[in-house]
Amino acid sequence: MSALAELLREWMPAQRWFGSKGREWADVTEDGFFLDRSEPVLSVHLVRVTYTDGGGDTYLVPISWRDAYVEELGSAHIGTVTGDGRQSHAYDGMRDRDATTPWLIHLVQASTVGPMHFHPAGVAYIPEGVPGDIVSTEQSNTSLVYGSEAIFKLFRRLEPGLNPDVEIHDALRRTENPHIAPLLGHIEIDDPDPSKPPATVAMLQTFVPNASDGWRLATASVRDLYAEGDLHADEVGGDFAADSERLGTATASVHLDMARVLPTEPADPDWYGGVARQMGERLDAAIEIVPQLAEHAEGIRQIYAAVADSTEPVVRQRVHGDLHLGQVLRTATGWIVLDFEGEPARPLASRRELDSPLRDVAGMLRSFDYAARHMLVEQPDDPQRAYRAQEWAERNRAAFCTGYSEASGLDPCGGSPLLRAFEADKAVYECVYEARNRPHWLMIPLNSLSRLTSRD
Repeated sequence: MSALAELLREWMPAQRWFGSKGREWADVTEDGFFLDRSEPVLSVHLVRVTYTDGGGDTYLVPISWRDAYVEELGSAHIGTVTGDGRQSHAYDGMRDRDATTPWLIHLVQASTVGPMHFHPAGVAYIPEGVPGDIVSTEQSNTSLVYGSEAIFKLFRRLEPGLNPDVEIHDALRRTENPHIAPLLGHIEIDDPDPSKPPATVAMLQTFVPNASDGWRLATASVRDLYAEGDLHADEVGGDFAADSERLGTATASVHLDMARVLPTEPADPDWYGGVARQMGERLDAAIEIVPQLAEHAEGIRQIYAAVADSTEPVVRQRVHGDLHLGQVLRTATGWIVLDFEGEPARPLASRRELDSPLRDVAGMLRSFDYAARHMLVEQPDDPQRAYRAQEWAERNRAAFCTGYSEASGLDPCGGSPLLRAFEADKAVYECVYEARNRPHWLMIPLNSLSRLTSRD
């Protein structure tokens, strides 16, 4: 194992974007090339991690190299490597501001550097030569903002094939949908296996300035409600329902345009059975990680069984796949929907499959529940707050559905067994996520499953 691979083995598991926390590593290898040889030097590495359970992942890790330790970059320091009688300091290349300019320079030039290919969309100005500032709320990816013009998203875990975020934004660009940020370009890297397609490395979009994150707005509304001990959700100055209704309208608009420019097909009986079976398999796997799910398992399986027997008409289409309040921005003119890559933990092929728009609706409904109840984590035994959280969630869920229905002609919350199953499936996913990342938040999805399984 190389010295750099040893460093990465120590450093990567602590990064937020590393998606296999808790799995035991069997081996790690890395292959890199230089993207820029100025100061600091920037190299890009494909890091292949294999696990003792037999699985494996490939991650993209840009590294900036400096001759001396830089105090201001201490939090981005990966370690030191000695070679040719000298010591080089390795830093996370996405957090070293001086190392962020080459990405857009190469994109403007439509370069090919080693196995990496840069594809500008050719539709708008790209701020060449401007350094990028890290977005602190990184999750499975890492983003940089370049001035006030563009935002660059690096996909950390790679799979062969075009990322749905690039594919869907490119398709929606033709519709001029007002609820997306236009695509400015993307980057691919060749797979070491020439029989496989390149993997999407990154994408560049128009930056949306003066926008407010949906999660922050929603949770601020909840705090306003909690501060007013004797008022209902519709009486508080920070009522969010009007925004929720407009968000429902925006979501329906995006769904309608995706159906216009990307494939669709009616669901057949086999699809319903397949959905129910996959949900059941995910539940089985989740119980192994979160034993508390077992007490809800029978009720959850009954919800899934109703899907297998369902005859409700569904036109399958491309969907967002991971829609929640953290994936939307409110601007002065309306809502913008972000991040069409789906759940990063799912295989790329499954994220590109046709699905019901109700999966996205369920994701947003779950997000309203999260926003309403996240402050209960600190006061789980406060019945007054629990009542007010339920009232806020129901009001905003209903408003979202009203906006969606008026824009699409489809009532998404009209007692659909499929919607209920999607909500349960999402809550099961949330249980696994919280158990691995925020165990003290596990009560939120578990309580939601209790409510879902207790409905008549």
